[in-house]
Amino acid sequence: MRILVSACLLGENCKYNGGNNRNEGLLRRLQGHEVIPVCPEVLGGLGVPRPCVELRDGVAYNCHGENVDAAFHRGVEKALAQIEGQPIDLVVLQSRSPTCGVKQIYDGTFTKRLIDGQGMLAAALHARGYRLVDVEDLDTVPEL
Repeated sequence: MRILVSACLLGENCKYNGGNNRNEGLLRRLQGHEVIPVCPEVLGGLGVPRPCVELRDGVAYNCHGENVDAAFHRGVEKALAQIEGQPIDLVVLQSRSPTCGVKQIYDGTFTKRLIDGQGMLAAALHARGYRLVDVEDLDTVPEL
């Protein structure tokens, strides 16, 4: 299988706080598969570390109230361009991320309140028909 994966889950230090979300269980399950890492926030030109970002009414704002929507859209477009024409069998994304959240995202108030919704990359991939799974739901993917 060819699998697109949030780079932070693979141990890449690309999170807003400079860390990662390395997931050992996922890494074990990815063995023998072709893995394509992606971090749309870095692709969009946002540094590491960077201020925390949440989506408010579909627009990306950082915790200082600055609109960073253009960088987020640029990162999503670059991520989509990277995989254009490639068969992608599965996409595994980081939970709750403003770019990669599959089922839920933070509500934009920076109070840690979750709402149903998708991050920008997840929504763009979903709209294009890709098969998405939240890393927390790996058990629903029997072939992994």
